Amino acid sequence: MRHMTLAALPLALIACSGDGASNQTTPPGEKPFKASVIADFDSPWAMTFLPDGRALVTEKAGEMILFDPKNGTKIPIAGIPKSDSEGQGALMDVVLSPTFAKDKAVYFSFSEERDGLKGVALAKGAFNQANDGTTKLDGVQIIFRASPYVEGNGHYSGRIAFSPDGKYLFFTNGERQKFDPAQDPKATLGKVLRLNLDGTPAAGNPLAAKGFNPAIWSYGHRNLLGITFDKDGRLWEQEMGPKGGDEVNLIKPGLNYGWPNVSNGSHYDGRDIPDHKAGDGYEAPKVWWNPSISPGGLFYYSGDLFPQWKGSLFIGGLSSQSLIRVKLDGDKAEKADQWDMGARIREVEQGPDGAIWLLEDGGKSQGRMLKLTPAS
Repeated sequence: MRHMTLAALPLALIACSGDGASNQTTPPGEKPFKASVIADFDSPWAMTFLPDGRALVTEKAGEMILFDPKNGTKIPIAGIPKSDSEGQGALMDVVLSPTFAKDKAVYFSFSEERDGLKGVALAKGAFNQANDGTTKLDGVQIIFRASPYVEGNGHYSGRIAFSPDGKYLFFTNGERQKFDPAQDPKATLGKVLRLNLDGTPAAGNPLAAKGFNPAIWSYGHRNLLGITFDKDGRLWEQEMGPKGGDEVNLIKPGLNYGWPNVSNGSHYDGRDIPDHKAGDGYEAPKVWWNPSISPGGLFYYSGDLFPQWKGSLFIGGLSSQSLIRVKLDGDKAEKADQWDMGARIREVEQGPDGAIWLLEDGGKSQGRMLKLTPAS
Protein backbone atom coordinates (compact mmCIF):
# COMPACT_ATOMS: atom_id res chain seq x y z
CA MET A 1 0.00 0.00 0.00
CA ARG A 2 1.40 3.36 -0.99
CA HIS A 3 1.79 5.94 1.78
CA MET A 4 0.24 9.19 0.61
CA THR A 5 1.51 12.59 1.76
CA LEU A 6 -0.86 15.52 2.19
CA ALA A 7 0.65 17.14 -0.85
CA ALA A 8 -0.39 14.18 -2.97
CA LEU A 9 -3.97 14.11 -1.83
CA PRO A 10 -6.92 15.73 -3.61
CA LEU A 11 -8.41 18.81 -1.99
CA ALA A 12 -11.49 16.85 -0.95
CA LEU A 13 -9.31 14.50 1.05
CA ILE A 14 -7.22 17.29 2.57
CA ALA A 15 -10.47 18.81 3.84
CA CYS A 16 -11.04 15.61 5.77
CA SER A 17 -7.60 15.69 7.37
CA GLY A 18 -7.13 16.20 11.10
CA ASP A 19 -4.41 18.16 12.87
CA GLY A 20 -2.25 15.10 13.56
CA ALA A 21 -0.76 14.20 16.91
CA SER A 22 -1.28 17.18 19.19
CA ASN A 23 1.27 16.05 21.80
CA GLN A 24 -1.22 16.97 24.50
CA THR A 25 -1.06 14.78 27.57
CA THR A 26 -3.47 14.33 30.42
CA PRO A 27 -1.96 14.79 33.90
CA PRO A 28 -0.66 11.35 34.88
CA GLY A 29 -1.56 11.66 38.58
CA GLU A 30 -1.35 8.17 39.98
CA LYS A 31 -1.70 6.57 36.58
CA PRO A 32 1.24 4.49 35.37
CA PHE A 33 0.80 5.84 31.85
CA LYS A 34 0.57 9.13 30.01
CA ALA A 35 -2.30 9.70 27.60
CA SER A 36 -1.49 11.59 24.41
CA VAL A 37 -4.38 12.98 22.36
CA ILE A 38 -3.81 11.86 18.76
CA ALA A 39 -7.05 12.87 16.99
CA ASP A 40 -10.75 13.57 17.41
CA PHE A 41 -13.51 11.60 15.67
CA ASP A 42 -17.29 11.84 15.48
CA SER A 43 -18.54 9.23 17.96
CA PRO A 44 -16.11 6.45 16.98
CA TRP A 45 -16.98 2.82 17.68
CA ALA A 46 -13.96 0.65 16.79
CA MET A 47 -10.47 0.67 15.29
CA THR A 48 -7.88 -1.74 13.91
CA PHE A 49 -4.31 -1.21 12.72
CA LEU A 50 -3.02 -1.90 9.22
CA PRO A 51 0.43 -3.47 8.83
CA ASP A 52 1.91 -0.06 7.92
CA GLY A 53 0.76 1.55 11.21
CA ARG A 54 -2.25 3.37 9.83
CA ALA A 55 -5.66 2.55 11.29
CA LEU A 56 -9.21 1.94 10.17
CA VAL A 57 -11.72 3.71 12.43
CA THR A 58 -15.50 3.29 12.36
CA GLU A 59 -17.91 6.03 13.42
CA LYS A 60 -21.43 5.62 14.76
CA ALA A 61 -23.12 7.44 11.88
CA GLY A 62 -21.70 5.01 9.32
CA GLU A 63 -18.33 6.39 8.20
CA MET A 64 -15.18 4.28 8.00
CA ILE A 65 -11.99 6.33 8.01
CA LEU A 66 -8.40 5.54 7.08
CA PHE A 67 -6.32 7.42 9.65
CA ASP A 68 -2.57 7.99 9.76
CA PRO A 69 -1.38 8.69 13.34
CA LYS A 70 1.93 10.04 12.01
CA ASN A 71 0.44 13.07 10.26
CA GLY A 72 -3.26 13.13 11.18
CA THR A 73 -4.53 12.45 7.66
CA LYS A 74 -8.11 11.17 7.57
CA ILE A 75 -9.44 9.61 4.37
CA PRO A 76 -13.09 8.49 4.15
CA ILE A 77 -13.47 4.96 2.81
CA ALA A 78 -16.08 4.43 0.10
CA GLY A 79 -18.14 1.29 -0.47
CA ILE A 80 -19.56 0.90 3.04
CA PRO A 81 -23.26 -0.07 3.24
CA LYS A 82 -25.66 2.30 4.98
CA SER A 83 -25.91 1.79 8.73
CA ASP A 84 -28.96 2.41 10.89
CA SER A 85 -27.49 4.52 13.70
CA GLU A 86 -30.61 5.08 15.78
CA GLY A 87 -30.18 4.30 19.48
CA GLN A 88 -27.32 1.85 19.93
CA GLY A 89 -27.02 1.27 16.19
CA ALA A 90 -23.76 2.08 14.41
CA LEU A 91 -21.11 1.08 11.96
CA MET A 92 -19.54 -1.20 14.50
CA ASP A 93 -16.49 -3.42 14.59
CA VAL A 94 -13.71 -3.57 11.99
CA VAL A 95 -11.03 -6.29 11.88
CA LEU A 96 -8.46 -7.32 9.29
CA SER A 97 -8.70 -10.81 7.85
CA PRO A 98 -6.03 -13.32 8.93
CA THR A 99 -5.21 -13.40 5.20
CA PHE A 100 -5.04 -9.60 4.80
CA ALA A 101 -1.46 -9.66 3.49
CA LYS A 102 -2.67 -11.77 0.57
CA ASP A 103 -6.21 -10.61 -0.17
CA LYS A 104 -6.57 -7.23 1.66
CA ALA A 105 -9.85 -8.50 3.18
CA VAL A 106 -11.48 -6.35 5.86
CA TYR A 107 -14.40 -7.61 7.97
CA PHE A 108 -16.85 -5.20 9.61
CA SER A 109 -20.26 -5.19 11.28
CA PHE A 110 -23.13 -2.72 11.24
CA SER A 111 -26.76 -2.38 12.24
CA GLU A 112 -29.31 -2.12 9.46
CA GLU A 113 -33.05 -1.84 8.84
CA ARG A 114 -34.85 -4.23 6.51
CA ASP A 115 -38.61 -4.14 5.97
CA GLY A 116 -39.12 -2.17 9.18
CA LEU A 117 -37.10 -4.55 11.35
CA LYS A 118 -33.50 -4.19 12.50
CA GLY A 119 -30.48 -6.37 13.16
CA VAL A 120 -26.71 -6.67 12.98
CA ALA A 121 -24.94 -7.72 9.79
CA LEU A 122 -21.43 -8.97 9.09
CA ALA A 123 -19.70 -7.89 5.89
CA LYS A 124 -16.34 -8.09 4.15
CA GLY A 125 -14.59 -6.21 1.37
CA ALA A 126 -11.10 -5.71 -0.06
CA PHE A 127 -9.07 -2.65 0.97
CA ASN A 128 -8.06 -0.64 -2.09
CA GLN A 129 -6.20 2.68 -2.13
CA ALA A 130 -5.65 4.39 -5.47
CA ASN A 131 -2.59 6.42 -6.44
CA ASP A 132 -4.47 9.66 -5.76
CA GLY A 133 -5.18 8.56 -2.17
CA THR A 134 -8.88 7.80 -2.59
CA THR A 135 -9.75 4.65 -0.70
CA LYS A 136 -12.57 2.14 -0.86
CA LEU A 137 -13.56 -1.39 0.01
CA ASP A 138 -14.05 -3.37 -3.19
CA GLY A 139 -16.59 -6.15 -3.62
CA VAL A 140 -18.35 -5.60 -0.30
CA GLN A 141 -20.64 -8.50 0.56
CA ILE A 142 -22.89 -9.08 3.54
CA ILE A 143 -21.92 -12.60 4.55
CA PHE A 144 -24.06 -13.08 7.67
CA ARG A 145 -27.12 -11.52 9.29
CA ALA A 146 -28.37 -12.10 12.82
CA SER A 147 -31.70 -13.86 13.04
CA PRO A 148 -34.36 -12.84 13.55
CA TYR A 149 -34.45 -9.13 12.82
CA VAL A 150 -36.73 -7.40 15.35
CA GLU A 151 -38.03 -3.98 16.34
CA GLY A 152 -35.91 -1.71 18.51
CA ASN A 153 -32.50 -0.03 18.57
CA GLY A 154 -30.55 -1.80 21.30
CA HIS A 155 -28.08 -4.60 22.07
CA TYR A 156 -26.75 -5.33 18.61
CA SER A 157 -23.27 -6.31 19.92
CA GLY A 158 -21.47 -7.11 16.61
CA ARG A 159 -17.92 -7.82 17.81
CA ILE A 160 -15.55 -9.90 15.66
CA ALA A 161 -12.55 -12.10 16.52
CA PHE A 162 -10.62 -14.65 14.47
CA SER A 163 -9.43 -17.93 15.94
CA PRO A 164 -5.66 -18.11 16.47
CA ASP A 165 -5.30 -20.56 13.58
CA GLY A 166 -7.07 -18.10 11.27
CA LYS A 167 -9.68 -20.65 10.19
CA TYR A 168 -12.78 -19.37 11.99
CA LEU A 169 -14.55 -16.12 12.73
CA PHE A 170 -16.32 -15.59 16.04
CA PHE A 171 -19.16 -13.07 15.95
CA THR A 172 -21.33 -11.75 18.79
CA ASN A 173 -25.09 -11.18 18.45
CA GLY A 174 -26.83 -9.31 21.27
CA GLU A 175 -30.32 -10.27 22.42
CA ARG A 176 -31.69 -6.92 21.20
CA GLN A 177 -33.25 -6.12 24.63
CA LYS A 178 -35.76 -8.93 24.02
CA PHE A 179 -34.53 -11.27 26.83
CA ASP A 180 -35.92 -14.63 25.67
CA PRO A 181 -34.03 -14.97 22.36
CA ALA A 182 -30.83 -15.54 24.36
CA GLN A 183 -32.24 -18.97 25.30
CA ASP A 184 -33.96 -19.66 21.96
CA PRO A 185 -32.05 -22.42 20.15
CA LYS A 186 -33.21 -21.25 16.72
CA ALA A 187 -32.27 -17.56 17.11
CA THR A 188 -28.71 -16.27 16.87
CA LEU A 189 -29.59 -13.41 19.24
CA GLY A 190 -27.84 -13.53 22.61
CA LYS A 191 -25.15 -15.85 21.26
CA VAL A 192 -21.48 -16.22 20.38
CA LEU A 193 -21.27 -17.66 16.86
CA ARG A 194 -18.50 -19.59 15.12
CA LEU A 195 -18.43 -19.08 11.37
CA ASN A 196 -16.23 -19.95 8.43
CA LEU A 197 -14.45 -17.00 6.84
CA ASP A 198 -17.20 -16.85 4.20
CA GLY A 199 -19.86 -16.35 6.89
CA THR A 200 -21.36 -19.84 6.78
CA PRO A 201 -21.76 -21.84 10.02
CA ALA A 202 -18.61 -23.78 10.86
CA ALA A 203 -18.77 -27.55 10.86
CA GLY A 204 -18.64 -29.16 14.28
CA ASN A 205 -20.34 -26.39 16.22
CA PRO A 206 -21.34 -27.99 19.51
CA LEU A 207 -25.11 -27.53 19.57
CA ALA A 208 -26.15 -28.18 15.96
CA ALA A 209 -26.89 -31.86 16.67
CA LYS A 210 -29.29 -30.75 19.43
CA GLY A 211 -31.39 -28.69 17.02
CA PHE A 212 -29.76 -25.31 17.63
CA ASN A 213 -28.98 -22.87 14.85
CA PRO A 214 -25.79 -24.39 13.38
CA ALA A 215 -23.79 -21.18 13.86
CA ILE A 216 -24.12 -21.12 17.66
CA TRP A 217 -21.01 -21.67 19.82
CA SER A 218 -22.41 -20.51 23.20
CA TYR A 219 -25.66 -18.94 24.37
CA GLY A 220 -27.45 -17.15 27.20
CA HIS A 221 -25.72 -13.80 26.59
CA ARG A 222 -27.04 -10.23 26.82
CA ASN A 223 -25.04 -7.46 25.08
CA LEU A 224 -21.62 -8.76 24.06
CA LEU A 225 -19.35 -5.80 23.37
CA GLY A 226 -15.93 -7.41 23.48
CA ILE A 227 -14.38 -10.72 22.43
CA THR A 228 -10.72 -11.76 22.25
CA PHE A 229 -8.36 -14.72 22.41
CA ASP A 230 -5.49 -15.08 24.87
CA LYS A 231 -2.04 -16.50 24.02
CA ASP A 232 -3.17 -20.04 24.84
CA GLY A 233 -6.25 -19.88 22.59
CA ARG A 234 -8.86 -19.30 25.29
CA LEU A 235 -11.80 -17.15 24.17
CA TRP A 236 -12.77 -14.31 26.52
CA GLU A 237 -15.89 -12.17 26.23
CA GLN A 238 -17.33 -9.22 28.12
CA GLU A 239 -20.93 -8.12 28.16
CA MET A 240 -23.18 -5.54 29.71
CA GLY A 241 -25.45 -6.86 32.42
CA PRO A 242 -28.71 -5.18 33.36
CA LYS A 243 -28.59 -2.94 36.47
CA GLY A 244 -25.27 -4.27 37.66
CA GLY A 245 -23.93 -7.68 36.71
CA ASP A 246 -21.50 -6.67 33.93
CA GLU A 247 -19.45 -9.76 33.13
CA VAL A 248 -16.20 -11.19 31.83
CA ASN A 249 -16.74 -14.75 30.64
CA LEU A 250 -14.47 -17.53 29.51
CA ILE A 251 -16.34 -18.83 26.49
CA LYS A 252 -16.49 -22.60 26.11
CA PRO A 253 -18.31 -24.46 23.34
CA GLY A 254 -21.92 -25.39 23.97
CA LEU A 255 -22.32 -23.74 27.37
CA ASN A 256 -25.28 -21.66 28.55
CA TYR A 257 -24.27 -18.41 30.26
CA GLY A 258 -27.66 -17.87 31.82
CA TRP A 259 -29.23 -14.66 30.53
CA PRO A 260 -32.04 -13.79 31.22
CA ASN A 261 -32.65 -16.56 33.76
CA VAL A 262 -29.72 -15.66 36.00
CA SER A 263 -27.55 -12.56 36.46
CA ASN A 264 -25.57 -10.93 39.23
CA GLY A 265 -27.51 -7.76 38.49
CA SER A 266 -31.16 -6.72 38.70
CA HIS A 267 -33.81 -5.48 36.28
CA TYR A 268 -33.82 -1.72 35.78
CA ASP A 269 -37.20 -1.48 37.52
CA GLY A 270 -35.68 -3.11 40.62
CA ARG A 271 -37.07 -6.63 40.16
CA ASP A 272 -34.63 -9.28 41.26
CA ILE A 273 -32.94 -11.75 38.93
CA PRO A 274 -31.57 -14.95 40.53
CA ASP A 275 -27.81 -14.74 40.97
CA HIS A 276 -25.42 -17.24 39.44
CA LYS A 277 -24.82 -20.08 41.88
CA ALA A 278 -23.12 -23.44 41.77
CA GLY A 279 -25.23 -26.23 40.30
CA ASP A 280 -27.77 -23.98 38.57
CA GLY A 281 -26.83 -25.34 35.14
CA TYR A 282 -25.42 -22.04 33.89
CA GLU A 283 -21.81 -21.00 33.38
CA ALA A 284 -20.94 -18.22 35.82
CA PRO A 285 -18.79 -15.21 34.88
CA LYS A 286 -15.14 -15.20 35.87
CA VAL A 287 -15.42 -11.55 36.95
CA TRP A 288 -18.47 -9.34 37.46
CA TRP A 289 -19.25 -5.78 38.55
CA ASN A 290 -22.05 -4.27 40.60
CA PRO A 291 -22.47 -1.31 40.26
CA SER A 292 -21.99 -1.39 36.51
CA ILE A 293 -18.92 -0.31 34.58
CA SER A 294 -20.76 -0.54 31.22
CA PRO A 295 -17.97 -2.35 29.35
CA GLY A 296 -17.18 -1.34 25.78
CA GLY A 297 -14.31 -2.96 23.92
CA LEU A 298 -11.89 -5.70 24.99
CA PHE A 299 -8.39 -6.83 24.09
CA TYR A 300 -5.71 -9.17 25.41
CA TYR A 301 -2.39 -7.43 26.01
CA SER A 302 0.63 -9.18 24.51
CA GLY A 303 3.00 -6.25 24.02
CA ASP A 304 6.35 -5.33 25.54
CA LEU A 305 5.78 -1.62 26.24
CA PHE A 306 3.97 -2.47 29.50
CA PRO A 307 5.68 -5.75 30.49
CA GLN A 308 3.98 -5.78 33.89
CA TRP A 309 0.60 -6.09 32.14
CA LYS A 310 1.44 -8.78 29.62
CA GLY A 311 -1.30 -11.41 29.72
CA SER A 312 -4.01 -9.03 30.99
CA LEU A 313 -7.40 -8.13 29.56
CA PHE A 314 -8.20 -4.45 29.04
CA ILE A 315 -11.79 -3.14 28.94
CA GLY A 316 -13.19 0.27 28.11
CA GLY A 317 -15.72 1.67 30.57
CA LEU A 318 -18.63 3.70 29.21
CA SER A 319 -20.77 4.87 32.14
CA SER A 320 -17.78 4.35 34.45
CA GLN A 321 -15.60 6.54 32.19
CA SER A 322 -12.67 4.29 32.90
CA LEU A 323 -10.01 1.91 31.64
CA ILE A 324 -10.16 -1.44 33.41
CA ARG A 325 -7.50 -4.15 33.65
CA VAL A 326 -8.36 -7.76 34.46
CA LYS A 327 -5.52 -10.09 35.45
CA LEU A 328 -5.55 -13.58 33.94
CA ASP A 329 -4.01 -16.72 35.36
CA GLY A 330 -4.78 -19.60 33.01
CA ASP A 331 -8.57 -19.96 33.06
CA LYS A 332 -8.93 -17.71 36.13
CA ALA A 333 -9.50 -13.95 36.12
CA GLU A 334 -9.54 -11.27 38.78
CA LYS A 335 -10.03 -7.51 38.91
CA ALA A 336 -6.74 -5.63 38.90
CA ASP A 337 -6.93 -1.90 38.07
CA GLN A 338 -9.53 0.71 37.18
CA TRP A 339 -8.36 4.14 36.07
CA ASP A 340 -10.63 7.19 35.75
CA MET A 341 -10.31 8.51 32.18
CA GLY A 342 -12.83 11.35 32.48
CA ALA A 343 -14.76 10.27 29.37
CA ARG A 344 -16.70 7.28 28.07
CA ILE A 345 -14.29 4.74 26.57
CA ARG A 346 -15.86 2.88 23.66
CA GLU A 347 -12.85 1.02 22.24
CA VAL A 348 -9.52 -0.34 23.48
CA GLU A 349 -6.81 -1.69 21.21
CA GLN A 350 -3.15 -2.68 21.28
CA GLY A 351 -0.97 -0.77 18.84
CA PRO A 352 1.89 -2.17 16.76
CA ASP A 353 4.51 -0.94 19.26
CA GLY A 354 2.66 -2.26 22.32
CA ALA A 355 1.06 1.08 23.22
CA ILE A 356 -2.56 1.00 24.37
CA TRP A 357 -4.99 2.98 22.21
CA LEU A 358 -8.42 4.19 23.31
CA LEU A 359 -11.41 5.76 21.59
CA GLU A 360 -13.82 7.94 23.51
CA ASP A 361 -17.37 7.81 22.23
CA GLY A 362 -18.51 11.28 23.18
CA GLY A 363 -19.02 13.52 26.20
CA LYS A 364 -16.17 15.95 26.72
CA SER A 365 -15.11 15.49 23.10
CA GLN A 366 -16.76 14.04 20.04
CA GLY A 367 -14.52 11.05 20.51
CA ARG A 368 -10.80 11.50 20.99
CA MET A 369 -8.24 8.88 20.09
CA LEU A 370 -5.75 8.48 22.94
CA LYS A 371 -2.39 6.70 22.94
CA LEU A 372 -1.18 5.40 26.31
CA THR A 373 2.54 5.00 26.89
CA PRO A 374 4.52 4.43 30.12
CA ALA A 375 4.55 7.43 32.47
CA SER A 376 8.33 7.36 32.86
